[in-house]
Amino acid sequence: MEGNILTVSKEDEGSRIDKYLSEILNGKSRSFIQGLIEKGNIKVNHKSIKSNYKIKYCDEIVITIPEAEVLKVDPENINIDILYEDKDIIVVNKEQGMVVHPAPGNYNGTLVNALLFHCNDLSSINGIIRPGIVHRIDKDTSGVLVVAKNDDAHNKLASQLKDHSMNREYYALVEGRFKNDFGTVDKPLGRDKKNRLKIAITSDGRRAVTHYEVLERYDAGYTLIKCKLETGRTHQIRVHMASLGHPLVGDPLYGFKKQRFKLKGQMLHAKKLGFIHPSKNEYIEFVTDLPPYFEEILQKLR
Repeated sequence: MEGNILTVSKEDEGSRIDKYLSEILNGKSRSFIQGLIEKGNIKVNHKSIKSNYKIKYCDEIVITIPEAEVLKVDPENINIDILYEDKDIIVVNKEQGMVVHPAPGNYNGTLVNALLFHCNDLSSINGIIRPGIVHRIDKDTSGVLVVAKNDDAHNKLASQLKDHSMNREYYALVEGRFKNDFGTVDKPLGRDKKNRLKIAITSDGRRAVTHYEVLERYDAGYTLIKCKLETGRTHQIRVHMASLGHPLVGDPLYGFKKQRFKLKGQMLHAKKLGFIHPSKNEYIEFVTDLPPYFEEILQKLR
């Protein structure tokens, strides 16, 4: 449906269009505005623009807001490994191959479907598609994540994610032998302009920081590393390690074309998660074992 037609005033000139519109349009977040811009639903002087466009005096902005899609996410009786649960949170050890939440074309078999069968009191902040989901891990990444059961818990956990105080450690098997025992990758990440399915290191991307430590080197030409996330961008570890010439073993997007092992996806496991409990106000931590397939490959390499 057609939304607003706005004309930029002199005093608003020079503002970023996403920031300007999020302040003008009540109830519309900056990320929502950015999504409209990316899909071409916001035009300036009849032309598509980017979210960082600086508006000019007398610019005509046309905003088209599509009709909201009515969605229904069904509870499904799917086994999930629950590590901990109370009135505020559920901590889950997600298996490889499970999508965290529904998305267009994929509304079944996700962690959210399983959680809705298990309990019906998930936080509502992220809407019907992502109830309770504070943070995500990729479909083919296994490991621990926390889900909020109410909005207060969700906000407090999200705040810890934002200020980087949540402790998240991943184990990854990468191609090649690392020379350094420790290191940090500080490279901004954004959507790949040539392939929208991929993330790339881009000058206009969001800051992304990964600290890594070598745990074990293997003569066959592989390295087991521990990664600690300072930020949590999409595909962060996968892209950062590939940028060093050490892509994750089994990674279908950023890895080597020829793979020694028959894998369903990248060898990446969210091993540790620590945070301040939203109502008890004390630090709690969860550590998970590597999945059997991961351990089996490590044993072969030793």
